[in-house]
Amino acid sequence: MFIVREIFYLQFGRFKDAKALVDEATKTGLITLPSGGRVLTDFTGEGYRFILEMPYETLAAFETDLTKEMSATAWKDWYEKFKPLVRHSEREILKQIS
Repeated sequence: MFIVREIFYLQFGRFKDAKALVDEATKTGLITLPSGGRVLTDFTGEGYRFILEMPYETLAAFETDLTKEMSATAWKDWYEKFKPLVRHSEREILKQIS
C-alpha cells in the first residue's frame, strides 16, 4: 500500500478560494479521490496548507489516475485557476509497512 500526499502551500489568505476550487474538482471528478482518500488542512505547523491524501495499492494505480486527470481538458482549465493560489507544492509518496 502506498500513500500519496499532494501538499499545496497556499498564498496567505487564499484558503477559502482554494477550498472552493478543490470542492468543485472533487465533486465533478476532475480530482479523483480513491476510497479512503482525504482532503486535509493544517492544524499546526506551517499555515495555509491544503493536502490531498490518497491510498493506492500500487504505484501503477496512482500513475493511471494521475494520467487520466492531467489529460482532461476540463482539468487543465481548472488548474489554471488553482495555480495562482499556490506558493509552491510537493508530493510525498509513502509506503505503508504495517
